[in-house]
Amino acid sequence: MNTSSPTDTVLLKVDGRVATVEMNRPDALNALNKEMIKSLVVKLKEINDLDDIDVVILTGKGRAFSSGGDIKSMLTLDSENDFFTIMDSISELIVTLYSMPKLTISAISGAAAGLGVSLALATDYILAQEESKLAMNFIGIGLIPDGGAHFFLEKRLGEIKAKNLIWEGKVHNAQSSLEMGLIDEITNGDISEAANTKVREWLQQPVQAMIKTKKILADCNRPQLLKILELEKQGQRKMRETKDHLEGIQAFVEKRKPSFTGK
Repeated sequence: MNTSSPTDTVLLKVDGRVATVEMNRPDALNALNKEMIKSLVVKLKEINDLDDIDVVILTGKGRAFSSGGDIKSMLTLDSENDFFTIMDSISELIVTLYSMPKLTISAISGAAAGLGVSLALATDYILAQEESKLAMNFIGIGLIPDGGAHFFLEKRLGEIKAKNLIWEGKVHNAQSSLEMGLIDEITNGDISEAANTKVREWLQQPVQAMIKTKKILADCNRPQLLKILELEKQGQRKMRETKDHLEGIQAFVEKRKPSFTGK
């Protein structure tokens, strides 16, 4: 059952006990603009209300899972209120995805970068194609990670490795991502079939017991996640005022290496 129009920025397909949520801005490598972020929240909340759904697959249409936040739309923010509105929408998206009473899988093909990685980290299981590339690359434009990345990376990698990953901003292939614990599985075949294989495995288990465990841990961790999201919002606001951020954005637009000064 499809509940979306092909022109929607987010597509939702329901098949039995499984819902597939597909980001649908392939020409922009599924960069997350305000419209897509809000649409993801709407679709996920719609799924929350469907008692028959047990598993959610999150994926991206075309050549990328998601290239991260839409830098072009960031450049058009006119006021601090616009910035806070976007950040609050990101927080709502991440909390909704992390807390939803369903089992969730990110199926990554192509690139996942910045906020796109944060989004994947909010799911229960991350599956990536062998050719995939992942990058927590906010540092390249003088920003800090958002979308709860500090929370999720510390949970997966530990504090020291999380800091180094953030500070380096390197692009990681699927194999190195698996070895460090950033993702859970690699497939060298079709990403959809690999995700469906994982779903079939889960659906043969007592799913409600699995979901209850998820809910207990999510409820316990929710205050910390909310605090980090707020700290990321305030920290990102300050970073946007730095000379290094302006230089990072200018270098991005001019397609050159930035020259940072630490100010």
